Amino acid sequence: MRSKSLTYQVMQANGLDERTNLLVEEYSTSGRLDNITQVMSIHTQYLESFLRSQFYMLRMDGPLPLPYRHYIAIMAAARHQCSYLINMHVDEFLKTGGIAEWLNGLEYIPQRLKNLNEINKLLAHRPWLITKEHIQKLVKTGENNWSLPELVHAVVLLAHYHALASFVFGSGINPERDPDTSNGVRLIAVNNFCVCDLANDNNIENASLTSSNFGIADSLSELEALMERMKRLQEDKEDEEASQEEMDTRFEKEKKESLLVISGAFDDEIVSTDVSRYVEDPGFGYKDFARRGEDHLPTFRAQDYTWENHGFSLVNRLYSDIGHLLDEKFRMVYNLTYNTMATHEDVDTTTLRRALFNYVHCMYGIRYDDYDYGEVNQLLERSLKVYIKTVTCYPERTTKRMYDSYWRQFKHSEKVHVNLLLMEARMQAELLYALRAITRHLT
Repeated sequence: MRSKSLTYQVMQANGLDERTNLLVEEYSTSGRLDNITQVMSIHTQYLESFLRSQFYMLRMDGPLPLPYRHYIAIMAAARHQCSYLINMHVDEFLKTGGIAEWLNGLEYIPQRLKNLNEINKLLAHRPWLITKEHIQKLVKTGENNWSLPELVHAVVLLAHYHALASFVFGSGINPERDPDTSNGVRLIAVNNFCVCDLANDNNIENASLTSSNFGIADSLSELEALMERMKRLQEDKEDEEASQEEMDTRFEKEKKESLLVISGAFDDEIVSTDVSRYVEDPGFGYKDFARRGEDHLPTFRAQDYTWENHGFSLVNRLYSDIGHLLDEKFRMVYNLTYNTMATHEDVDTTTLRRALFNYVHCMYGIRYDDYDYGEVNQLLERSLKVYIKTVTCYPERTTKRMYDSYWRQFKHSEKVHVNLLLMEARMQAELLYALRAITRHLT
């Protein structure tokens, strides 16, 4: 049986509950508590769905060999320079019998894996460009072809790790291991984030308010104003409904404006060689799309290809049971609520959760006909939109200042919940585009 001593020590030191402990024992692929799990453990219900689906795609029966799964995770994480995830999966790749030479870079891997570079790049940055031709190219007959079940497994892994990179950067998660400490584990703070703050749900008020001229009174009034807007939206909805034409206009306006939300300078980031060896075409990103002023992002009408009616059944048919696990995870994060906002209780946060999820999809051109995008503008302030755009589209640029600048009165647990929503919305958006292309290939 696996040694529990270190896991127990870390959990006890951070006050993590027995349920989390059991989940880590059952579903951790590494046999230890990592910082992602530690931060997610604030939301234990969600953590269970997350760990079960991740364990299934990495460890259970599936179309792809185990080393391939970890190498694909490395390729996905490298698109966002997420060395935390890369290092984690380099270890797992070797443990599952991966060929060490592949870790020298993409030129050392089989052509079959190399052929995933294009879809990895598009999924990570501009999934709306994926067509059935990309799918046909991968599954066409030949020695390096992918079967459809293998490709679906690969796509699920790519989308999972692109989105998880968003969560890692958005939550300021850092490497656990430090060779200078006796047990090899230490919680380290980089960019002034500390995973111990997040896991213990320390109030962010002191960290964010003392470092700015923003007073507590202003911060409180910001919270009250948000709650008032939520209440008013609910009342307006009962009074009158906007026309379809007005709804169309609001979506197009929000989509166009989302392209103009800038998250800092567009200077090309310096990519370390440890990461760059796993990246083809490092200059390709969502930023190019925004920078060139190409404001035409095609609209994907969610009603034409939904996760519930189309994506779920396709993914389940080609890679059994993963559809159920992903569906449970999407539903869990979308419906997760404690009916609180900062210090207020008995608050219905449905409109806020929906605005966060739908804004991410809006940035990817996905539109829900029955949703009024005017709500996004009412509920999501500018600093929050900057944070969402950064975490979702170029997570490697996320800073502590961005994290602190929105919802100053909210607890860490509530901001971690935001990051979970952004992660799952992003993953679902990527899957919708990839699965739609696979469906078109099949018809």
